[in-house]
Amino acid sequence: MFRQTLPFRPRSSLPKMQIRTEDPVTHTQSNSSDSSYDPFEGSGDTSDSSIDSDGTEIADPPPLPTRRNGLPNSNGHVYVSHSESELLTESPSSSAPYRNSSETNVSTDHAFSPPVQHPRHSMPPPRPPPRHKPAQPSKLVVNSPPSSISALSPPPLPARKGPATPIDELPRRPPTRASSMLDSETSFHSPSPPIHTSVTSNGERKTFGSHPPPPTRTIGLGDKLPPPRRNAPSDSSGESEEEDLKKVELLPDTSRSSRRPPTIDCHNYSEFNIHVPAYTSAVAASGHTVAVGHHHHLKIYDLSVSEAPVWNIDTREAGLDKLNGFKITALEFRPVRDVKDRGCLLWVGTKDGTLLELDVRTGCFVGWKASVHAHTVTHMFRHARAMVTLDDTGKVLVFAPENDSADDIHLTYTQPRVVRIADKQEFAKMLGGQLWTSTRDPGGGGTVASTSRGPIVRVYDVFSPGSTGRSLLPTEHLGAVTAGTILPIQPDKVYLGHEGGSISIWALHTKDGVPMCEEVVKVSSSDILSLEGVNDRLWAGGRTGMISAYDVVHRPWVVTNCWQAHTKLPVLRLSVDTWSIEKLGRLTVFSVGRDEKLRFWDGLLGTEWVDHELMKRETEFSKFRDINVLIVSWNLDSAKPDALNGCAENINFIHDALASVEDPDVIAFGFQELIDLESRKMAAKTVLLGGKNKNADGAISQKVTTSYKKWYDRLVLAVKMAMPPDVPYTVVHTENLVGLFSCIFVKNTERISLKQVAIATIKRGMGGRYGNKGGIVARFVIDDTSICFINCHLAAGQHHVRQRNADVTAMLEEKSVFPESDAIEEPLAYVNGGDGSMVLDHEMVFLNGDMNYRIDQRREPVISAVKAGELESLFIHDQLNKEMKFNRGFRLRSFQEGPITFAPTYKYDRRSSEYDTSEKARVPAWCDRVLWRSRDPSRVHQLHYKRYEANVSDHRPISAAFRMTVKSVQHEARARIKAEVEAAWKHHEQSLLQAAHQFFIDQAMI
Repeated sequence: MFRQTLPFRPRSSLPKMQIRTEDPVTHTQSNSSDSSYDPFEGSGDTSDSSIDSDGTEIADPPPLPTRRNGLPNSNGHVYVSHSESELLTESPSSSAPYRNSSETNVSTDHAFSPPVQHPRHSMPPPRPPPRHKPAQPSKLVVNSPPSSISALSPPPLPARKGPATPIDELPRRPPTRASSMLDSETSFHSPSPPIHTSVTSNGERKTFGSHPPPPTRTIGLGDKLPPPRRNAPSDSSGESEEEDLKKVELLPDTSRSSRRPPTIDCHNYSEFNIHVPAYTSAVAASGHTVAVGHHHHLKIYDLSVSEAPVWNIDTREAGLDKLNGFKITALEFRPVRDVKDRGCLLWVGTKDGTLLELDVRTGCFVGWKASVHAHTVTHMFRHARAMVTLDDTGKVLVFAPENDSADDIHLTYTQPRVVRIADKQEFAKMLGGQLWTSTRDPGGGGTVASTSRGPIVRVYDVFSPGSTGRSLLPTEHLGAVTAGTILPIQPDKVYLGHEGGSISIWALHTKDGVPMCEEVVKVSSSDILSLEGVNDRLWAGGRTGMISAYDVVHRPWVVTNCWQAHTKLPVLRLSVDTWSIEKLGRLTVFSVGRDEKLRFWDGLLGTEWVDHELMKRETEFSKFRDINVLIVSWNLDSAKPDALNGCAENINFIHDALASVEDPDVIAFGFQELIDLESRKMAAKTVLLGGKNKNADGAISQKVTTSYKKWYDRLVLAVKMAMPPDVPYTVVHTENLVGLFSCIFVKNTERISLKQVAIATIKRGMGGRYGNKGGIVARFVIDDTSICFINCHLAAGQHHVRQRNADVTAMLEEKSVFPESDAIEEPLAYVNGGDGSMVLDHEMVFLNGDMNYRIDQRREPVISAVKAGELESLFIHDQLNKEMKFNRGFRLRSFQEGPITFAPTYKYDRRSSEYDTSEKARVPAWCDRVLWRSRDPSRVHQLHYKRYEANVSDHRPISAAFRMTVKSVQHEARARIKAEVEAAWKHHEQSLLQAAHQFFIDQAMI
């Protein structure tokens, strides 16, 4: 019911009016005059009908939550007492209301003012004043002048349209919650708590009591202090960023997924030339036959004959344009019993509701039913021997043969049965023999209010006459339903894809026979636009053109395949060609993208099966050898090389690190904060000049700041002095990024075997625009093994764990870090179907640097445990260990770290062995780490993991040494074994095809 404010008129023109009043206790209504007219009389809410005009059951929407403030009555009205409204008078010189001069002397009494007596009709109904924040009262006064305005009350609600009642006759109610809260704040500063009172109808004051003081806690000398309280984000943007980072953490693990597209070669001609207009076209496929309808054009392709359409039917030339609003909107092949006719009879739905049947072999229409729907045909489904058509008004036609008839249905002669469902269903699909539908919320702009568990899913048994639909709700608030499917390995569950990146799982077999939502899984940070269950994988298409295949058996879900299907444009549709098994001997899946392309994929992912079997037999066609790798990591805190003086630990640090492993083949130095990040001049100079114009031999450019040059010269000299003179080393990589500095040496005897050498930087500071945080990524290939080194500096801060996780995710999932491999044959050095352009394409990845993961413990216990040598008691509080153990979406879960046997390396006072004694008193932590990952974990063995006592920085340096096994592939032997594996796949493929064919029969899809 709406409230309307009367237009402001002079007092002389106001008629004598009275309004209805309500008693706030009994909620009863009374008219002060029987002859008064109320324009809202009889306009109350009517009961909602549970059945629409077509007889379809409509589920009631979930109730909205009760408003906290205000006391609503049964009609939804909120009572506002006189003490909560501000009285305005009109200025003689202006039509705008103004406050009385007494407003400047606002009473601060917590009790309500006594009622103000006004002559009848002496003022118009009160208008809401400008909203402003009143000043907080400083003292308490019991009485206030009648014309004062309560500083504690909100503006009044607009007056109802109708006769007015004298102000003193308005009902009153107890103080509002806001005023009570303000009272408690005022009492905190007063010597004695105030008493809250309210004026009753007889003039007496009623005491409501006082707020007790807040609880206190006395901590004795030597008692353990409570844990520090975290500060909440001060702005909404920080909260939204935290929510976004939290969503990313919940996503399935993609670190082992294959990026190779599962292309298929069962067609004689490619489908690349098939143009499918986005959003306005309909597509159907059966074996080599592909039908594409768009507006008045219908094209039939036979990819076994030609890549051009064999039939290009213009409905205008056929005379169909004479129909009102003729336009093709839906396509589906009709089921037939005769094998030779399967996939040959195509049903066509149009905008004006007409249904047609086309024989794709002759290009002629053989059936016709004009305007049987009278509205746009939006969906067509094939189920067993029946056909189901649906229009946008909710009219469903079921074309089914007689129970005892062996004849197929015919569009012209078969009489359909009409079923009514809810109209404008944007999602509709036959799942488990029932019609599942869902639409957007009409009042929420496509989404449901966050207080409800939308969207509503409706399920109809259209093959059982007289049955009614069921309205279902998921277990939590989700976006609109976009797609649905059944997984062959779980035929008793339905999977629905939603906007927002979630997938809801529904159980079909329940006690009451009504499907029930069991679980909701977040799989993507963007919308799920298409979904299909194929073999034992759940395929999902998103807005970035990627198709992901999920293994839903494991908990959490694992992404086994993720490839670029449509060039960075949405995947609008995914569908299985159920007749491809008997027509092609393959299980094909086709996708349609916003790039207006049609693509076919291998539904059984045969290439991945072959790759996994080849990996198991890799020792049969490869030779192996070991190399030693040394990684040194240190946050310099802008220390210069000449600062390494004084004690022996400083002078001998680099030599001791180089001597920590015998005869290293690769030496990787990774430094952080080589320049002062607090110095804007130094950082700006590095941003402008860093990383550019490196010499051909890998030497650093003279244009870069002298800080990098000094460290580069010092490292070159140290390696030359520490290693035997007959074993020279060469710098193959050097790069800097606003404080980050990487320098990689390789023994000259190994230099000749290096291939595909590359280095790149990834910025993560200021949302990826600044390089104060980020990483330097270097890679090369030794023999046929690819190795990647990452020197990183992650987000700082004790509580910024999610920001650090996001930095890691961005570096590992960056799409084009390196150029693609130029290998003519398949790149044997890379894994997971990659081409070397991403970090996780490499067989071995080493990650070092100041990762900034802290210890979630108070400073004093941490220091006590370090001094007592009880390091194991701190491991359970280490943030990195906790993320790897409990965060299922953490991208470093596939990495390993050796046992930590040294004290935390952060944070020290410079030139001291004391942990931070400044005002900030930071908690010691293992910020500096070295992790690694290998496709075969047995091929990387850690030799040591230690720290050094150089004290010129607030961090202690660390090093890690590894014995790594690299492979060299014998190509002839590999080709022979691959042929054996492919033959084994053909045998295994037949068993999978038989299982898939049986599933299609059980689901009545063929």
